[in-house]
Amino acid sequence: METKWLEDFVSLAETRSFSRSAQLRHVTQPAFSRRIQALESWAGADLVDRSSYPTRLTPAGKTLYNQAIEILQAVQSTRAMLRVHSSSGKDIIDFAVPHTLAFTFFPTWVSGLRNDFGLFKSRLIALNVHDAVMRLVEGGCDLLIAYHHESQPIQLDPQRYEMVSLGREVMAPYCKPGLDGLPLFPLPGAAEVPLPFLGYAPGAYLSRVTDLALKQAPEPAYLDRVYETDMAEGLKAMAIEGHGLAFLPQSAAKKELKAKKLVRADHPSLTQWEVAMDVRAYREKPQSSDAVKTAAQALWDYLVARNPAHNS
Repeated sequence: METKWLEDFVSLAETRSFSRSAQLRHVTQPAFSRRIQALESWAGADLVDRSSYPTRLTPAGKTLYNQAIEILQAVQSTRAMLRVHSSSGKDIIDFAVPHTLAFTFFPTWVSGLRNDFGLFKSRLIALNVHDAVMRLVEGGCDLLIAYHHESQPIQLDPQRYEMVSLGREVMAPYCKPGLDGLPLFPLPGAAEVPLPFLGYAPGAYLSRVTDLALKQAPEPAYLDRVYETDMAEGLKAMAIEGHGLAFLPQSAAKKELKAKKLVRADHPSLTQWEVAMDVRAYREKPQSSDAVKTAAQALWDYLVARNPAHNS
């Protein structure tokens, strides 16, 4: 029996929905159902009454639910205390950060903390968005830093996790300038001559944000996808070389804009192709004051104090 099965089961008991719990647990619904079935096989009893909707627990399920809460709390507290008292890295704050933020936002953000908060030791774990979220869910980091847009929220249970906003980021289209300083590939393009488009791979978080920018624009863009990758840095490198236009976070293009290696592919006075996102930090709510690193708690307290709109 795996503890993640118990976490799945507790989520199902509280949401009473297989689909909703699958979202919160970051797995597909078929995979979630198989894990519940595996737990029932281990228990030797039906835990869920599948003849009703919303989902209800059987008497055996109700018994396991109460025990599972106690088991998971004990496991989480023990894991946290072991991490705090580990002789190596107990004063290091572990961050799980998606690749784009790791290259752009994170270094500047850490520099900005030095004046008021002071220096601190950190370990950066750069991952794709899904794996970064799972690193937090599985207890493998102190803080997750990620983008947030209301149309593409990260599904974390607010009863278990808390969040604080770190700032705003703008996604916008960029391309190489011509000799006249104007964009080589100005939006919106034309149906007979579509613009070469450098896109994110399907499924990438910023791919969905780019799609949103294109859909909400008041006029259609005529684009021909000629290249794709998971990472904004990869798209930026291709855009600098003049291979097409790419939607990039503003922080990723800041230096290149200043050096005139990139320009906005739309008119700089317009915002119709922009999408604004939050940059947020998330952490698991500590079970006790002893179950969190001192350095991580101090940083969290500082971030919350700077943002009264902290969502706990």
